[in-house]
Amino acid sequence: MSITDKDVQHVAKLARLNLTPEEEQMFTGQLNAILQYAEKLNELDTEGVEPTTHVLHLSNVMREDEVRASLPIEKVLLNAPDEEDDQIKVPAVLE
Repeated sequence: MSITDKDVQHVAKLARLNLTPEEEQMFTGQLNAILQYAEKLNELDTEGVEPTTHVLHLSNVMREDEVRASLPIEKVLLNAPDEEDDQIKVPAVLE
């Protein structure tokens, strides 16, 4: 499989890019080099290799939820830039 100038022009049009002919040639070469490199992966013997999503076994370390007292509203509002009716006041984002 190889990328042609026409493929690069199509992708550039979809991405709304105006490429010069020199850029088209450059990207065609670069994309073909990437595909050739990816083809090397087909040479690997993957028989018996379990599919993975990550090379290391990862697990989330989560603490158990426990109910505990929160900060008093007075302490929370000390750091607020503006407050009104015991609530943090922020600028409106809707018109």
